Amino acid sequence: MTVRRVVPNIQSEAAQESREFYGLLGLEEVMNQGWIMTLASPSSPTAQISVMTSDKTAPVVPDMSIEVDDVDEAYAVLRKSGAEIVHPLQDEEWGVRRFFVRDPSGRVVNVLGHRRRD
Repeated sequence: MTVRRVVPNIQSEAAQESREFYGLLGLEEVMNQGWIMTLASPSSPTAQISVMTSDKTAPVVPDMSIEVDDVDEAYAVLRKSGAEIVHPLQDEEWGVRRFFVRDPSGRVVNVLGHRRRD
């Protein structure tokens, strides 16, 4: 399993202010779905921060997102380990397959992969 990126998620109602603040550090908006906005570095596109008001389909806002190349493998490994699954593995309408798991410190991690287009 390969990690493609790790993104901190900030729960906030101040999306515009966050866009402006992180823009001062060189980050630019690369995605905005209304409830989640992702800012990235133009020179290093996997360097990202997401600002979320809530999560569209999950009961909690995750503390971070980890994109992997095989989300089904990650799900199997974490379930076998006994980790607490907070949100089940599912396909989302915006093109990702994901689940949430709680890490040993209590943080909620969104583990995701982009669905392949056939």
